[in-house]
Amino acid sequence: MPGSWWSSAAVTHGLMALFAMGSWVSVNSLWVELPVVVNVLPEGWNLPAYLSVLIAFGNLGPIAVTITHHCAPGRLNERLVIHCIQVLAVVASAFLAVFWSHTVTIAGSERSLPFLLFTFVLSLVCCTSNVTFLPFMFRYPPQYIRTFFIGQGFSALFPCIVALGQGVGKLECKTVNGTVQPQYLKESFPAQNFFWFLCVMLSVSAVSFLALTRRHTESQQDTPPQESDKAEAAKNGEETHPLHNGGTPVSEEQVQVEEQPPAQTFWTPRNIYMLMLLAVSNALTNGVLPSVQSFSCLPYGTMTFHLSVVLGNIANPLACFLAMFVVLRSSTGLGFLSVAGGVFAAYLMGLAALSPCPPLLGNPAGVALVVVSWIIFTGLFSYLKVVIGTLLHEAGHAALLWCGIFIQAGSLIGALTMFPLINIYHVFARAQECVDNCS
Repeated sequence: MPGSWWSSAAVTHGLMALFAMGSWVSVNSLWVELPVVVNVLPEGWNLPAYLSVLIAFGNLGPIAVTITHHCAPGRLNERLVIHCIQVLAVVASAFLAVFWSHTVTIAGSERSLPFLLFTFVLSLVCCTSNVTFLPFMFRYPPQYIRTFFIGQGFSALFPCIVALGQGVGKLECKTVNGTVQPQYLKESFPAQNFFWFLCVMLSVSAVSFLALTRRHTESQQDTPPQESDKAEAAKNGEETHPLHNGGTPVSEEQVQVEEQPPAQTFWTPRNIYMLMLLAVSNALTNGVLPSVQSFSCLPYGTMTFHLSVVLGNIANPLACFLAMFVVLRSSTGLGFLSVAGGVFAAYLMGLAALSPCPPLLGNPAGVALVVVSWIIFTGLFSYLKVVIGTLLHEAGHAALLWCGIFIQAGSLIGALTMFPLINIYHVFARAQECVDNCS
């Protein structure tokens, strides 16, 4: 049948992953490009503190969406909101690529106002995506939400790979006047090109979402689903929803007119337990551990840091891909995964606290342990998040909204907890390059 390839499930999965890639790619890109921009902008290494505050203010978006859902249930057109924030992100990233290095004199001091302004806009978009993208996924069968989380993993992996190709943070130890000093190597291409790459990724995400919404849903299903297919899906643990109509996404109107169960049926102990696990896992993976990754890795060398970042970001989509085939539904099993991930998180926090002289320094075993710990930590919590998202998908549209709210709340709490410890109280000490920090 002509055009059947366009209506295939494989194309839907591909578009879904590219759509999800745009959720947090902006903030991830800003973080990985910081070592380049701090050498140009007047704020210098105070810029990460500004970035953390701007991301916190970006939560105004999720708050507005949540209030709208509460005060006017069923009135918010999620598809229109997603289109708007995607267009806003593409425009902001294009302006960022052009004006990121421009400064403005405020109270007699040079400030990078354009960079900070567009950073706030992109942070607002990223934060709002958690409470709009996930509820939109209710229109699709549960297997697509796993593809969605794979795409979210790409939002961290792709900027990281490009930044490594750019040569961010590479240095050489050279002797100058009898002293060894670090000299950072010039990047392969400027920050402007990196921000144009960000604009392209956001544009691809926006076009992918437009393609998802414009596809003819009737062409996604050549024949009506058979009862045997439903039985097989149930056997595999895929609960079908009356609105899903097999593999066909449902419309905005169908979601809005769905008869929602009473609130008390959702707030069961199991659902509350899963939401709390989701909040804790996102606090660790999006707020706490990323803030101290440099402290835990750099004492072992820049190569250890790069390996931890790259392999950890690869573990994220791989764990989500594993969830396409194996879904752990046991509450005890989910708790065990979180505890196991917490053990590795505690080890990495311990290394950061002991910086610049962590254990096994100068030993290959120390390097292997820190890299493997980052891989397992990221993989376990990535799998945990996608499984909980799948289980909450089965609880209804409102459950996915609360899923996004708890993801964002956990990330915010984690970031706000670490901000004063790192930037005000200086609990963690940085390792000095090209010197023996522990002699």
